[in-house]
Amino acid sequence: MRKKHNYKRDHKPDLNYGSITIGRFINYLMHDGEKLTAQKVFYDAMDIVKKTSKKEPLEIFEKAMENAAPLVEVSTRRVGGANYQVPREVRPERKFTLATRWIIQAARSKKGKAMSEKLAEEIMAAAKNDGAAIKKKQDTHRIAEANRAFAHFAR
Repeated sequence: MRKKHNYKRDHKPDLNYGSITIGRFINYLMHDGEKLTAQKVFYDAMDIVKKTSKKEPLEIFEKAMENAAPLVEVSTRRVGGANYQVPREVRPERKFTLATRWIIQAARSKKGKAMSEKLAEEIMAAAKNDGAAIKKKQDTHRIAEANRAFAHFAR
């Protein structure tokens, strides 16, 4: 049976910065359809980033997303009764999704502060190639490197 065709969606930019990337990030940050809450958390985080770094928050955010995006990942492939972890290059759309997911998960896993503060910290850490999201990316790269011998199984 064929896979269902996945159509490209057209995404709306956010209100303050006019960036489609930020609009999508806010959608990932959103819980239970509460978009206004997600927007408030994100924009508060950007204000914190602006105050602490004295730089343009949009640049820092884009740098953080670029640093957190993986280049390779592994996918499981069954060959001759054995499962192999086959390293694969990551598509640009998936790079964004993984980077976003890892930054948000890292921020949510911290305790004791407001979400906007945790998100600001994680974005600034990712922009400096530091933090939990970058560690996750490095772990993914390490696994792919360890399984490089099985790259010939890739389709």
